[in-house]
Amino acid sequence: MPVFSILDLAPIPEGGTAADALANSVALAQSAERAGYTRYWLAEHHNMPGIASAATSLVISHVAAATKTIRVGAGGIMLPNHAPLVIAEQFGTLATLYPNRIDLGLGRAPGTDLATARALRRHMAVEDSFPADVQELIGYLGDAPPKTADGASVQAIPGIGTNVPVWILGSSLYGAQLAAYFGLPYAFASHFAPALLGEALATYRATFRPSRHLTKPYAMLAAGVCAAETDSEAQYLRSSQILAFARLRSGTPGKLPRPVADISAEVPPAVLAQVQHALSCSATGSPETIRAQLSQILATHAPDEVMITGMIHDPAARIRSFDIAAMVLKSL
Repeated sequence: MPVFSILDLAPIPEGGTAADALANSVALAQSAERAGYTRYWLAEHHNMPGIASAATSLVISHVAAATKTIRVGAGGIMLPNHAPLVIAEQFGTLATLYPNRIDLGLGRAPGTDLATARALRRHMAVEDSFPADVQELIGYLGDAPPKTADGASVQAIPGIGTNVPVWILGSSLYGAQLAAYFGLPYAFASHFAPALLGEALATYRATFRPSRHLTKPYAMLAAGVCAAETDSEAQYLRSSQILAFARLRSGTPGKLPRPVADISAEVPPAVLAQVQHALSCSATGSPETIRAQLSQILATHAPDEVMITGMIHDPAARIRSFDIAAMVLKSL
């Protein structure tokens, strides 16, 4: 049985509010805990009308407080938006409140548009400081505080000694190479950018350097899942995510749409083809159908862990989809 987990973007549904989205996330996390999922990750996005997880560490705390055993974390924190010390303090606090349950996935992208990135950072650095920032952040979470350039000691309190597990996230070869170089676990964003999945996993495994964090590579892939009692019902439910992604690609993001009977009547053919390709690392259908599709993904890429995600407008149908997925994954 593969290790399986959930990525939640806390979608705000049409006709609903951010408060509804956060309540839905708690309900899904509680159901995921009962169903046997290992992790429940939330992602940092900004200026997105349909996503309620912008203040990611706060939502993680909200979910962790409502659950008991499932690991809760970030998939991920977009580190260029933040000072490493601030993230170390936030996740050190989370690890202090919820011991041995917090994960920290780090991404290099801003997770938003350029104007919002400027508003977040107040200034834009020309150089790529991501590798150094990752090292600095890990240092703050370790047992000995890192030294500044002038020899001073800076501590994250809480943070020091918590050793929160750090992951590198990516959708290109850059993240794979960096995770391998640092000897960290690696998660590939194949749920929306599958093109380089095979090459990235091969690069990570081939160039991995053992570290105090890991003795051998540990790779996670992400896949979309929309499961229901029948194939036709699942395809109908999945139309919400397809339509939301198409609107995002077209520059008109909004709340998670209600499902539609004929997606081709809503989205131009060229855009629909792009969206279908971007979301192609996925399984949609009845339990039998998604079992075959997930089996193929796992057989092809042999991940150590699979993280599934799914944007479904109806919260009860979303919980049911992840329950079916858990049942199927346990049987593989």
